[in-house]
Parts: sequence; structure tokens; C-alpha cells
Amino acid sequence: MIKRLIIALVFIIIVCGGLIGFNLFRDHAIKQYFANMPKPAFTVSTVVAKPVAWTPEIAAIGTVSASQGVNLSVEVAGVVKDILFSSNERVKAGQLLLRLDDQVQQADLTAEKAQAALDQQNYQRAVELQKRQVGPESNVQQTSAAAAASAAQVKKLQAVLDQKLLRAPFAGTIGIPQINPGQYLAPGDVVATLQNLDTMRADFTVPEQQLPDLKMGQKVRLGLTDANLKFEGEITGIDPKVNSATRLVSVRALIANQNGELTPGQFVQVKVELPVEKDIIALPQTVLTTSLYGDYLYVVAPASDDGKPTDGKVDPSDKKQKLVARQVFVKIGRRSDALIEIKEGIKPGDVVVTAGENRLTNGAPVTIDNTVDPSKLGEAATQ
Repeated sequence: MIKRLIIALVFIIIVCGGLIGFNLFRDHAIKQYFANMPKPAFTVSTVVAKPVAWTPEIAAIGTVSASQGVNLSVEVAGVVKDILFSSNERVKAGQLLLRLDDQVQQADLTAEKAQAALDQQNYQRAVELQKRQVGPESNVQQTSAAAAASAAQVKKLQAVLDQKLLRAPFAGTIGIPQINPGQYLAPGDVVATLQNLDTMRADFTVPEQQLPDLKMGQKVRLGLTDANLKFEGEITGIDPKVNSATRLVSVRALIANQNGELTPGQFVQVKVELPVEKDIIALPQTVLTTSLYGDYLYVVAPASDDGKPTDGKVDPSDKKQKLVARQVFVKIGRRSDALIEIKEGIKPGDVVVTAGENRLTNGAPVTIDNTVDPSKLGEAATQ
């Protein structure tokens, strides 16, 4: 009985040991199989880093207003007689826009002109008599003074009469009339607004650190969106004082608005063009990834036999060349449109990944497919 029990225990131990050994062997074989499997290559798009001519810019947000704009008002009190303009009418400089009731002033001017004409005749008669030596010199002086006083009075009454007329101080577009015929106006009452919309001015601010980069006459591009800066102009004013509260500097630029697409009061995107710089490494902003450890990107490099990146040259035409991704931390600089300046970490000739980098790790095998350029997809969508 005991012998049979021992044989059964030995058999059970052998069976269990065999099962355990088989499972260990199977797990080891599976690990070896997956460890020796080639890693799948990730398809990426790339661009070759090379020095380019870089046009740095200062970006800002501004407000546009008319280069010339005023609320029209009358100088003297009176009753509105004639309104000689309509809403949104383009008027010329000096064009008559409004006439106040001026009957009394017209009558006074007519009477004074008649008196001035009489005084002038008296003066001329006195001069003739004095030449014939039949009239005293004092008579000439008296009539001369009277003629001069009458002429001055005519000019005064004409000036008062002109104040009853409202003329456009400059060419532009006039707004909605704020008055009605027969309405009594006091000095300072607004008649309408007049805006010169052919030329606009853009007021914006930049940080005080960028003040040394600004110069009078610098080119400015402006638009309602950052992707559509189709208006061009130049800087015409730079405030010499920095705002102590915001540490910003006020800048003004004049912009041509021939098609009338800009409206006073609109917010606009502004970019000031700085002098062109050569031999700058600039890459699409899509290449950059930001992490807690810094900014990095991936470059493509030939792989050694053990899958490690080498310093060899990438040959896109060689389909058999093994390529891997190499993570490179970089120091970035300025941004302009879709480009970003790379100050350190990349040298000319490096093949930089522009799309597909979100799946990569350091040393991951890759294949290059540049049939589609992701950096130009946004441009095609806006066209």
C-alpha cells in the first residue's frame, strides 16, 4: 500500500514538473520570438534643413481708424435751411454740405456793400479835387478812412455769412445726417461724421524690448486675420515714451484702403517687417514638440547593423537603406508665419521629420514618404 502511494506521488511530481517546465520553455520561446521580430517602420514626411533668407517680423494687434476723421458741426447758431448731402456720400474738399438761414446777414451785407461803394466814390472824388487843388487834404484822409472802414465791414459781414455755411474740410465719406430741416442748431452740435476711408491708420503697441527694432518708414502688413495680411503700409509714428504701466510702446502706421474693405474701429493683425537676415536655419513649426525637458524634434539618420543611428548621409532614392529616428533637443528663436528659427541643435543637411513624429521614439525605424507635403495642406485649404 505504501509502495503504491509513493509511486503515485512520484508520478504526480513528474507530471507537474513536466507541465511547469513546458510552460517555462513556451514563455521563453515566445519572448525570444518577439524579441527577434523586426520592428515595424513608421512612415514620415521630412524636409532637409538648409540656410535660408529670413525676414523677421514683429507681430501685434491693432485698431484701424480713418487717417482723417471729424464730427462736423456749425460755428454759429441758426436754423437749418438746406441739407446738401446724403448718407455715405463721397464728398470733395470744400463741398457745401449745409446752409443755415442767413436772410438777415444777406440783407446786412447788401446794405454794407452799397455803403462801401458810396464811400469809395467819395474817396475817389476827394482825390480828384485834391489833385485840382480845389479840395483840402483832410477831406481825402476822411473819405479814405471811411472807405477802408466800409470795406472792412463788408469783409466782416461776409465772414459772418460764411459761418452760416458748412463745407467739407477734406475729401471723404460722410455719414448719417444727425439733423433735420428747420432744426435749430447751436455751436458744437454734430451735423454728421466725415471720414477719409481711402487711407487708414493702424494704432498698435509692441513690447519695449522691440523698440530698438522699429524705424520710421518700415513696411507693415495688416489684415483682419493672421492668414490674410493683404494690406500694406508703413510706420509713420513711434511714441518716444514707454507706458510705465504696460511696458508697451505705441506705434502708428498708414495703410492704403482703396477698396474700402477696412472700417474704422476694426481690430486687425499687424506684422512689422524687419531687415532680411541670411543663413538662418528655419523649419516648419510642425517639426517641433514641446515637453517638460525642452523643445525637441526628430531627424532621420542611417541605421547601423544593430539599429543604432549613425552619422551617415540619408539617400532618399535608396529604398533599401535602413533609417531610424533620432531625437534632438533644440534651441528655438523667432517665429514668422509657419516657420520657426532653429538656433542650436540642427545643422544644414539634416533630414528633419515634419509629419508622423507623434508616433516616434528615439531609434524607431522609419521610411520616408514625401508625396504629400503637410506644410502646404493649410495653404491649399485657404485657396
